Amino acid sequence: MQTTSITEDLDAPVNTAQLRRAWREQILTWVMPITVLIIALGLWEYLVWHYEIPKYLIPAPSLIAETLIKDGPSLMASSWFTVKLTFFSLGLAIIGGVLLGALFALSRPVELSLFPFAVILQVTPVVAIAPLILIYVDSTFAALLICAWIVAFFPILSNTVIGLRSADHNLSDLFTMYRASPWQRLRYLLAPSALPYFMAALKVAGGLALIGAVVAEFVAGAAGQHTGLASRIIESSFRSEIPRMFAALVLVSLLGIVIFLLTSWASRKVLGHWHESEIRREN
Repeated sequence: MQTTSITEDLDAPVNTAQLRRAWREQILTWVMPITVLIIALGLWEYLVWHYEIPKYLIPAPSLIAETLIKDGPSLMASSWFTVKLTFFSLGLAIIGGVLLGALFALSRPVELSLFPFAVILQVTPVVAIAPLILIYVDSTFAALLICAWIVAFFPILSNTVIGLRSADHNLSDLFTMYRASPWQRLRYLLAPSALPYFMAALKVAGGLALIGAVVAEFVAGAAGQHTGLASRIIESSFRSEIPRMFAALVLVSLLGIVIFLLTSWASRKVLGHWHESEIRREN
């Protein structure tokens, strides 16, 4: 009983310090950015009111929020179109990039034959090839999907190849010595080696997929009810509805933030228990 009491007394300060550190981290992670954002919005609102800036130049945040509420159904439908386009293109980029990257890592002749085409797709601006894709592809959604996929594909491919080739050579020789099967080598050596590179590429590709979707729709000049946020921005600019344009821009930014948070959460879940980049250490 006495030993237990002494142990509890020793653990109490440690637990208190850990709670304080966790609370401080929560403040730094959430409270401070939100506070700064509120201050920035308040300053924006004040400057627009103080200098009487007309709404067709820079609308106040309150007017943008009012526009979001008023035009909510139309903007939400457009947001859903952009969400589908972004995540479909990101999914295709993940599937194609991982499979082709694994093929490149396993076969040097295949890499030498096909990698130049991947580089050409990457370095060619999507605004230059989007009109051709729109001509050759009948479906507007499919054409926009291809454009967004091209932008998001290369980071997944290149990082997957680098990750698969970054496996420790000593461990590779050990797997060879013990006659590991190709599946065992892939599962226990190559995949863990490539995962940090892949998760880093996923964060980049998520934002690029959204950028590709918006840029492709700008180039396409798509209009109508079943189109994305880029179309709402174009329509608002033609009609000089600047508050509606800002409202659509806010939704695009929020979608980008959500994608970043989702990919960051996935990275922590996948790497948080074993990789140095995501392990939380006590200071």
